[in-house]
Order: sequence, then structure tokens, then C-alpha cells
Amino acid sequence: MAESDHGRARKPAEPRDLPQRFDPDAPLFLISTAARLAGMHPQTLRTYDRLGLVVPKRASGRGRRYSIKDVERLRLVQHLSQEEGINLVGVQHILTLKSEVERLQKQNAHLIEELRTLRSTPVSSRVFTASPDSVWLRTRTLEIMA
Repeated sequence: MAESDHGRARKPAEPRDLPQRFDPDAPLFLISTAARLAGMHPQTLRTYDRLGLVVPKRASGRGRRYSIKDVERLRLVQHLSQEEGINLVGVQHILTLKSEVERLQKQNAHLIEELRTLRSTPVSSRVFTASPDSVWLRTRTLEIMA
């Protein structure tokens, strides 16, 4: 047993008490902690927030709260600007394209799963209608992306 700050023994956390997976989008870090983790000055984080490069969540008192993903993004911005010599406008374009690629990868994974479902459904049990912009399968709609 470990001792708490008040001298009382407290039970250590059991593995089953800990989250199985941390949410990388959870707003965990104050600006000072995020700055330290990213190897930057807090004012740099404020500037990046103002420019829209890294936009943290806001606490009820309007204080910034950074997630693990935000810290990773801060490190990427720093790498691109300092080590690759890309200006902040270029960094913004890269981050926008990176987000679009991630969105398209998720959409692609979803469509692949839908295709697997369609292929695993026996032909005799398929009930669908088609229109130019979507396919109705049972009670679900699959949007066709142009």
C-alpha cells in the first residue's frame, strides 16, 4: 500500500480500475503542461491557437485544455516550421490536407466494411433499390460518393 499526502495508507490502483484505452482527444493538459510536452513556450501555443493551427478545447473558465492529439499536432507544427523550414501558412495547408486524408481513410474503411457486409449477405436475401445518389439496402442507406 502507498501512503497518501495525509499519512493514510491508500490502496494502489488495480489494473482493472484503469481505463483500457486512453482517449487521444480528451482535453487533459493545461497550457503550461502541453507547452512543456511539446517543447515550446506557452505563448507559442497561444499564437498557434489564434492562427487556428492547433485549437484546444476550452474549460468552463475558458482556459485551454490540450489533448494528446493536440500535443502531437504541436510537435508536428514545430517540426515542419523549424526543421523543414515551412512557413505557418504552408503548415496550415499541410495540416488541412492531413486532416482530409484522415477523413477519407475513415470513409474508405467504412465503405470497405459496408462492401464486406454486402458481399457476405446471400444474394437471395438482398433487398435493395437504387437511385443515382444512393443505394437502399434493407433499412440502411449507402451514400455513393462522387
